Amino acid sequence: MKRLFSLLMVITLITACTDFTTDKELMTGLKEDIGYLASDDLEGRAIGTDGEVLAARYIADKFKEIGLVPKGTDRYFQVFKVNKSTNPHEEAVIGTDGDGVTGRNVVGFIDNGAPYTIALGAHYDHLGYGNEGSLYRGEDAAIHNGADDNASGTAALIQLAKILSGKKSNYNYLFMAFSGEENGLWGSNYYSKNSTVAVDSINFMINMDMVGRMKEDKSLAINGVGTSPAWPAAVETANTDSLKIVTSESGVGPSDHTSFYLQDIPVLHLFTGQHPDYHRPSDDSDKINYEGMVKVIRYIERLIDELDSEEKLAFTATKDDSGSSPRFTVSLGVVPDYLYDGEGMRIDGVTEGKPAAAAGMEKGDIVMRLGDSTIVDMMGYMRALSAFELGDETTVEFKRGEEVKLSKIKF
Repeated sequence: MKRLFSLLMVITLITACTDFTTDKELMTGLKEDIGYLASDDLEGRAIGTDGEVLAARYIADKFKEIGLVPKGTDRYFQVFKVNKSTNPHEEAVIGTDGDGVTGRNVVGFIDNGAPYTIALGAHYDHLGYGNEGSLYRGEDAAIHNGADDNASGTAALIQLAKILSGKKSNYNYLFMAFSGEENGLWGSNYYSKNSTVAVDSINFMINMDMVGRMKEDKSLAINGVGTSPAWPAAVETANTDSLKIVTSESGVGPSDHTSFYLQDIPVLHLFTGQHPDYHRPSDDSDKINYEGMVKVIRYIERLIDELDSEEKLAFTATKDDSGSSPRFTVSLGVVPDYLYDGEGMRIDGVTEGKPAAAAGMEKGDIVMRLGDSTIVDMMGYMRALSAFELGDETTVEFKRGEEVKLSKIKF
């Protein structure tokens, strides 16, 4: 009897080890997923293209391989059509009718027999050969592979499905890969209004958009912490890996979590930061920080574990920070470091031929003053910029290390 008990214990341990996904396995899976999704063969995964269809099929095959239950309207797929208005002041109509662009969400489900469901999402579409939304200024069309934006989030979604499929939980899990995000959150907008699970059964939604370029300081932006009173403590407790967490409260932002926030669902959006390759052909898989991605995935895993024993999260409406953003008609020609939480606005990249480059500014410089305005943070920088028009001349004061520099600029 004692030997039988020991044998059963060994079998149990072996089974547990088999279910656990190691960091090495995670890394291998991420490289495989991003390597395919961000390959030239998919030609940038723009909505309505053959590349988007190939990407959707790949994700569906992965969901099937993991053992997720199909939760689209056609097995794993939820097909939708977008009819753009000829009136530029009217929004596109998203539905299932018309002759517009066809997109497809990919949806899988883990049914743990629970009353509530945790939703995880990422958009898998990108910009194709550029067109609207591209920051590329080359003469010839070029494939925008979108390795970070957002093959990284899609790969993280697939790997989390693999991890969570081997865990017991008090919640069900919904995995959603959206199309049409780059055009205006089309896929998530459609899904949130035509959900294949009861909307009021969704406990919370976690969105992964651009999680592949973690910097050396291990910074991770988490937006939406104001959408539930449970978020602040959980976000902090889950950080056992000494990540530099930078939070914002608003549930509204330029990514798919917004669609679910507008359905009164608590949301989080994870993001490892902006970079000079954003919306350019140079956003390729060889620049992905795979070790950083593993940290992001493990963080989400711990966050979900932290909330597994909690009741359904309460929803809190937040101030729409995007609605109060100032409008401006000129650009300094820099990529802001959105993860910087010090005083001023730190530059993460400089565009050639723009005012900042002409003024000798470099990546890492911190803008402290623009014209008569002192720059305290990102919002202060945007307000200062909104005061200028094309052709205006002013001065910019910035720090480079301990040195303070002053340069003239012309917009």
